[in-house]
Amino acid sequence: MRLRNKKQRIDVWRAVAVTIMLGMVLWSGGPAFAEETSSSASGNVALQVTSWLLTAPYGTFKAAYAIGGSIVGGIVWLGTGGDTQKAKSIWRPAITGDYIIRPENLAGQRPLHFVGKTD
Repeated sequence: MRLRNKKQRIDVWRAVAVTIMLGMVLWSGGPAFAEETSSSASGNVALQVTSWLLTAPYGTFKAAYAIGGSIVGGIVWLGTGGDTQKAKSIWRPAITGDYIIRPENLAGQRPLHFVGKTD
């Protein structure tokens, strides 16, 4: 299939990107709901809605960071003749970490890790 113009190519790439991001969101699992403690139900709803709204831009930047880290790690792996340990030192922090913002993160009950652990 040959794409005739630039707009068709952009539409195809946009569809591919949306499909990949949707797959990442669905594969990562559903959002976790905070237990209701002493706060009101409206406060919990507000935290949930805020976490959903903030997850869209945050998740986009985190996914871009992970993709960039994967590419750089691959370049390091190739440049070092296949040294997996050096590549993993880039891959692990870039790929791991939190991809979504949970209500617990906003309430200060759980830390948010953009960069994953390096262990």
